[in-house]
Amino acid sequence: MDQGTLALGDWPLRHGGILPDARLAWRSHGTLNAARDNVVLYPTSYSAHGADIEWLVGPQGVLDPGRWFVLIPEMFGNGVSSSPSNTHNYPALVTAWDNVAAQARLLAEVFGVARLHAVYGWSMGAQQAYHWAAARPLPVSRIIAVCGSARTAVHNRIFLKSLMAVLEAAPEYDGKGGFSAPPVAALRAFGRIYATMALSQDFYRAGLHGAGALDDYLRDEWEARYQRRHAADLLAQLRTWEAGDIAPGGDLAAALAAIEARVLLMPGETDLYFRVADNLAEVAHLRDGRVVPIPSIWGHRAGNPATNPVDTAFLRALTRDFLAG
Repeated sequence: MDQGTLALGDWPLRHGGILPDARLAWRSHGTLNAARDNVVLYPTSYSAHGADIEWLVGPQGVLDPGRWFVLIPEMFGNGVSSSPSNTHNYPALVTAWDNVAAQARLLAEVFGVARLHAVYGWSMGAQQAYHWAAARPLPVSRIIAVCGSARTAVHNRIFLKSLMAVLEAAPEYDGKGGFSAPPVAALRAFGRIYATMALSQDFYRAGLHGAGALDDYLRDEWEARYQRRHAADLLAQLRTWEAGDIAPGGDLAAALAAIEARVLLMPGETDLYFRVADNLAEVAHLRDGRVVPIPSIWGHRAGNPATNPVDTAFLRALTRDFLAG
């Protein structure tokens, strides 16, 4: 594994303004070949650091670093790349478009890559994969969007707005995207709300959350998860997520039809954020797209099944076939 940080300077943003003294951190696995054409870009997801998602990179993993050069760019706002927690005057909105543009510069300037074999992403990583296919700052042959969509759906946005409201209602909130101190009580509520959507009703009905006390599960699995993050970073990335749209204010069908890359969409059958129906509506407009739902009761987490070998095997088989095809 290798890692580094690219200094971008004052980075211009799609919706106006700049990200001052921007920095894009990255991690990589595998070897870039002489032709520089074996790159699989693997962007991070909501609140995740690269180290959190690289569990699926390995010889027996979903992404094989013996075959592919797997590059993980850390999304703006995640606390590793430029984020409210480490950047003074962080902008109110940094979009997936801004992330993709920075990633293209990383590929060109640091690695000399002119074309991507694929972009693989889960959740907000899948949103970035879709934006790569739409924006094409560098040519991309194919994308794999796992539990993600081309435009954040209304129901998804309502959930995100509820999380924003919890953080913004905290007495520690400064009204400008920051916090005077960690909002402990708000983050506790944040984690509990998140638990209702990240996993399905069927998951909980089957008792897969464990046989212990429910409050213990919520505290140890969900409250602790977000207590480890800066609230301002969480809020900033919620805004990025809500703004996800490959055709902002425009014709989504036309934007989908213009995508030249091959597209594999793998929604979770029981995902409450990114529904199978969303991907089915999208694929009707794609030139070369396929929808293969993950048959799982693990909800959104079916697309990041670090502790679920059945769903991991499903992702591995479909991904390896698609990347080799």
